[in-house]
Amino acid sequence: MEIRIGIQHSPREIVIESGEKADELLERLSTAVAEGSPVTLVDDKGRTVLIPGAKVAYAELSTEEPRRVGFLG
Repeated sequence: MEIRIGIQHSPREIVIESGEKADELLERLSTAVAEGSPVTLVDDKGRTVLIPGAKVAYAELSTEEPRRVGFLG
């Protein structure tokens, strides 16, 4: 699943790929935004991102698999 998170006063958004369930992720993000606490996300490659809940402008979750470009071999 692709996750796009906009941060207030930042021109770039955070984009990560994660295998986490959408419902669980939305619950964690909603809690972080409501409490103003940070939330930690881990992507498919094992990278960790710490996001300040008080600064989240929006979050977009895409459960569709993006089309991959390349050759299968």
